[in-house]
Amino acid sequence: MKILLTLALLGASVGSAAADANHAIDADGAIRSKADSSVTPAFDILAAHAHRDGNSITFHMTTGGTAGAEKPAAQGGLAGAPVWSYVWPTSLDPATVGFEGKSGILALAATSHPDFDDTPLYDENGDGDMANDGEEWHSHWVVLAPNEACGPGALSVRDIGENETPILPATWPGLPLFIDSPGFEPVFDGPEIAVSVVFADPDAATGASFDGVTAALKVNANVHAPLLCVTDVFDVASGNLSLPGKIN
Repeated sequence: MKILLTLALLGASVGSAAADANHAIDADGAIRSKADSSVTPAFDILAAHAHRDGNSITFHMTTGGTAGAEKPAAQGGLAGAPVWSYVWPTSLDPATVGFEGKSGILALAATSHPDFDDTPLYDENGDGDMANDGEEWHSHWVVLAPNEACGPGALSVRDIGENETPILPATWPGLPLFIDSPGFEPVFDGPEIAVSVVFADPDAATGASFDGVTAALKVNANVHAPLLCVTDVFDVASGNLSLPGKIN
C-alpha cells in the first residue's frame, strides 16, 4: 500500500464500520485484521486496541511477527533519513496533549530512525549520550496534515513555518515540526507493541476513536519544508483508515 492510501484518513467517517470481511471491530472497541502475506510480518497488523485506566491510556498493536524486530538501515545523515513507525491516528484534538488546537490529525507513534535523535531529554540506550538514540524505538505525539509537496494526496508531520509561533508541548524536541517527545517507552512482547500515555485531563479521551497503521516516513533530501513525509503505508488495522476503534 502506498502513500495515496492516506487520503482516506482525511475523508473517512470517524468511527465507521470496518470495510470488509478481512477487518472487524470487537465489542470492546478493538480492531481485528486478518494476516496479509504481502506485508513484512513485523508490520502486519492483526489487532489494534486501546484501554483506559484513569488518566492513562495504553495503545496496543499486535502483529503477525515479532514487533520491533525490523528497523531501517542508516543512510549516513539527516537528509533522506528513513523513519519506520507503528502509529495510532486518533480523533483527539491536538490541544489534548499541548499542541495548537485543531491543527491536524493527532497520532501517537513509536519510531526508529538511526540517522538522527529527536528525544533530547532521554537516553534510551543508557550509554550516557543523550544524542545517539534514534535507532532505539521511542514514542512521539505528532500532528499529521495533508501536504501536496510530499505527493498527491499525501500526509506529512505538520511543519512549523519560519514566522510561525504555534502552541507546542513542553517536551517539544526543537525540530520545526508539530512533534512531541514525551518519553513514553514502547514495550515489546513478541508480536505485541504497547505504549502507555498519560493525560493531564482524565476525561480527555472520552469518546475518542483510533486506528492502527504501520508506515515509513522520510526526511526531505533538502532538509527543508516539508521536513518529514509519509512515504509508504505497510498496513492499516481497519483496512480503510476510518478510525473505527474505540478507547475502552
